[in-house]
Amino acid sequence: MDKLNKVIQKIQPLNKQVMHAVKEHVDQLTKPVGSLGRIEELAIQLGGITDKERPTVHSPAVIIAAADHGIVAEGVSAYPQEVTKLMIHNFINGGAAINVFAKQIGAAVHVLDVGVNGEIEAPEVIVKKIKSGTNNFYREDAMTECEAIRAIEVGIEEGERLIDEGHHLLIIGEMGIGNTTSSSALISAYTGANVVEIVGHGTGLDEEGYSKKITTIKEALHNRKISSESTSLEIFAKVGGLEIGALAGVILAAASRRVPVIIDGLISSAAALVAYELCPTVKEHFIISHQSVEPGHEAIFTYLHKKPLLSLDLRLGEGTGAALSYPLLVAATHMLNEMATFADLGIEKK
Repeated sequence: MDKLNKVIQKIQPLNKQVMHAVKEHVDQLTKPVGSLGRIEELAIQLGGITDKERPTVHSPAVIIAAADHGIVAEGVSAYPQEVTKLMIHNFINGGAAINVFAKQIGAAVHVLDVGVNGEIEAPEVIVKKIKSGTNNFYREDAMTECEAIRAIEVGIEEGERLIDEGHHLLIIGEMGIGNTTSSSALISAYTGANVVEIVGHGTGLDEEGYSKKITTIKEALHNRKISSESTSLEIFAKVGGLEIGALAGVILAAASRRVPVIIDGLISSAAALVAYELCPTVKEHFIISHQSVEPGHEAIFTYLHKKPLLSLDLRLGEGTGAALSYPLLVAATHMLNEMATFADLGIEKK
């Protein structure tokens, strides 16, 4: 808990003075004020995050946190748990969608095993396993609070390591069969959203499986006795996932170092929700890449008052949407650093 508390204490609000200076510069660029819309907003936010009037983003790294979920025993996924391990091998062999998109933007993919059920014989995988998957939270708490804290702190350690290695932007993604169920439970517990309105079909459930997933989450939240009296950490330990905790830790570590993080889809955004519940100040740092077709994603945006950058009907995870949005951040910084002002043209702007 010491590591987590120390990182939280370092997280500061965005630098409003820098943001004001960036906005003044943006308004002097050779275009109508506000005409580049969200790109202008993004440039101003990046200034506030990095504490720099001319921020840059480069040397991106993708970190995929992987773990299994005991809740799959209740039949809430269309795929067996073994797929988690198979996909990890796909990541390290370069055959997944995130590998393709990461290569396009010049980012290395780092795979973190924080709770996969079984051993992975591959030196490329960063193994910091806390346990072999969470417990079935329909029947018992997913984790102890100590395990939950450790999951978050593993993410902090990995985020800090990547930053220390010279990565100036992090992209987060995940792998874990059953993690949309855990994410939906967290979203409902934290935001108060109705389970029926936030649960999607995940990896391809049929209607019978979809109905069972809704019922399972509703009953699990009741079984875990989650209420308004429950603390943020208690809620996470009761229904969360190890990889979700690790990604929350990456977000917190990056915010404490003033390094931008691009948040991916539903599961990564659920991790952002966990980070926010632990440290509300971190919300200002959130850059959410896209809006997933999973309905629970919208509930997060409403609760946090945040807007995604893209809407491409994605629902894969792995960090794919975040990688696809990276060029928008590059464009925002290039606009600041390369675009001419009216003064450069000898025109006095009114």
